[in-house]
Formats: sequence, C-alpha cells, structure tokens
Amino acid sequence: MLTLYHSPISPNSRRVWITLLEKGLEFELVEIELDGEQLKPEFLAINPFHHIPALVDDGFKIIESLAILDYLEAKYPTPAMLPKDAKDLAIARMVQLVTVNELLPATTIFLPQFLGLPGGDPEKIEKAKQKIATVLKFFESLLDDRPYFGSENLTLAEAVAGTVVPLMPIVGISLSEYPKLNAWCDRLIARPTWQATEATAEDIAAFRPIVVARMSQQNSG
Repeated sequence: MLTLYHSPISPNSRRVWITLLEKGLEFELVEIELDGEQLKPEFLAINPFHHIPALVDDGFKIIESLAILDYLEAKYPTPAMLPKDAKDLAIARMVQLVTVNELLPATTIFLPQFLGLPGGDPEKIEKAKQKIATVLKFFESLLDDRPYFGSENLTLAEAVAGTVVPLMPIVGISLSEYPKLNAWCDRLIARPTWQATEATAEDIAAFRPIVVARMSQQNSG
C-alpha cells in the first residue's frame, strides 16, 4: 500500500499527489501539520530531514519529490509520464529541474503576499521577478505545437512545473506575454487532478499563522 505524507499547501507534495492520481494508483494520504508535526519522532523515522513529501510503499521509504516521481514512473509505468525520445526527455527533465532550482526559490519571496500578509523587500521582489521572467521565457521556448512539454500526453514536467507556474498571476505576474505557457496552464487547471489537489481557502488560512511565526522569528533574530 502506498502512503503519501504531505501538506496541501506544498507544491512539492502536490506534484506527487497529482502523479499518484494521474496514474490511477490507490494510496493513503496522510497530512503532516507543518507547525511541528514534521519534527516528531514518528515522522523523523520516515524522513530524518523533516521535509515533506515522503512516500512509503510497503515499508520502503522514499524522500525528495523528484526521487519519488522517478520511483513511481519506474514501478508503475502505465500511463507513461516521461517521453522516450531523447530530446523530449531532456525537455521534460529541464522543466522539472529549472522549476525546482530556479523558479520555486524565486517564488518564495512572494509567500507572504500569497497568504495575504504584508512584507517583502522591494529590491528582492524585483530580482525575483526578473528571475521568474527568465524562467517563463525559457519555458515558452520549450513548448511547441503539442499540448505538453515534449509530449502529446501529460508528463512529470507538468506535475512539477504545473504546481508553480499557474500561481504566478496570484502574486501579480501576468502570463499574457507567454501565450503557449498560458494555454498550457489553462489545460492543466481544467484537469480533475489539479482541481482535486488545489489548496483550499481553509488550507491557506491554517498555514498563515505558521508563516507569521516564522517571519517573527526571522525579524527578531
């Protein structure tokens, strides 16, 4: 039995959740409250680095979302969520890694704004917007006449980038300059798996005091 330990507010968790749903797998969903539950011995026995998500498959523990996605693709290859062609596979992998290494770190500056909180250094925000624009332009260049990155079918690139890029308008970054990417986002948002895994207003409200407490600790430090 597959068990996913996750938080509904986390894009890292959501990419695994979406993949499990898209592959039609049976799994148990266990929410980890990020107010300290991730530091309890029970969860540290699964992931000693206290991060979510974590996946347990019949006692086998997998951490790090990209490793989890590779595991799911290898063990449950139908439907296939990675292209076979070398160039198309490279496109999918680039989208995954650029999202994790470039886009997601740049969006963290907007977390208070996403949660409806004040804050944010204007200079840091401007630098983040420049980095995000570079990523979005790059992604736009990778899309061709196919509906997904390097594929006619949904891939792990969508599971990863598709949990971050559609959030851009929420923090005031328009996708209007990227018509292919904008249409790609619309396709993803319309999918039942995206709708089923979207963070609710209650999820966001529950996460807000955790962020406020962290911001207070940083400011006092």
